[in-house]
Amino acid sequence: MINENKCAVIGCGYVGASIAYTYAESGLFSEMVLIDVNRAKAEGEALDIAHGLPFLAPMHLYAGDYPDLADAGLIVIAAGANQKPGETRLDLLARNLRIFDSILEGITAWNREGILLVVTNPVDLLTLYTLRRSGFPASRVIGSGTVLDTARLKFLVGRHFSVDPRNVHTFIIGEHGDSEVPVFSSANISGINLDDFCRLSGMEDQHAALFRMFEEVRDSAYRIIEGKGATYYAIAQSVLRITRSLLRDENSVLPVSTLVEGHYGVRDICLGVPSIVGREGVKKILDLPLDAEESRLFRHSADTVRSTLEAAEGIRI
Repeated sequence: MINENKCAVIGCGYVGASIAYTYAESGLFSEMVLIDVNRAKAEGEALDIAHGLPFLAPMHLYAGDYPDLADAGLIVIAAGANQKPGETRLDLLARNLRIFDSILEGITAWNREGILLVVTNPVDLLTLYTLRRSGFPASRVIGSGTVLDTARLKFLVGRHFSVDPRNVHTFIIGEHGDSEVPVFSSANISGINLDDFCRLSGMEDQHAALFRMFEEVRDSAYRIIEGKGATYYAIAQSVLRITRSLLRDENSVLPVSTLVEGHYGVRDICLGVPSIVGREGVKKILDLPLDAEESRLFRHSADTVRSTLEAAEGIRI
């Protein structure tokens, strides 16, 4: 029987450990198991986080192995090779597919009822691989998608207009990577269209500034990796946001990576698209209104991911 108060984090590198720490602070779970090919690393992370539990909510936190997944309601897959400086997310695919083979074999041997949340890059292709390899329904195989990219854009837009980024409503959709697409045509600040907001604020046309913000979002991972070797704090917060919507059945609209079947003219690929996320996983994909250029760019993003998918057929994706 599935325990919705139990989660597992597979992979205890920078990202997995940050997610585990964020989960411990959140108080969402009463039990968490950490799994890593390096058992000592998982034990060290579990012990380090557990020493802070007297300041947090009670939790049974420990390092384990795949049999411990049997009743986990949520399994986060954060294991994989790190993205190297100058390396695109898509370059990671061949290396991480081999890692995922053993992980998915371990998961499916013990658990077929939980929700799988994929964080490892390239997340869209690995979400699709997880879906195909696990046999889980599409609603319960979710990638972190463009949730982080969207948050980065909201942060920059909020800073530019001197407003709380939580009041900025916009999305980045498509690939979590170089071909991702900003949706400015329906963007607003607390319901006020961006063009109207600029006019009311006495600002000149901001389209060029918005595009520069998008470019900063698109390239930010490379900049962070160059500076500190990896990105992990903000993705951990993004995963927590997805998790809250799952556990609390919030029905939040989040651009997670999920199987797209006809939306925006795209089929049979996992991409970041606005989706209603609740206790059962992805409940529905929303057809966000796109202008002609955004539609073209989204299809281009899908084609970019698909071309890599086709090239990777020889390595069993």
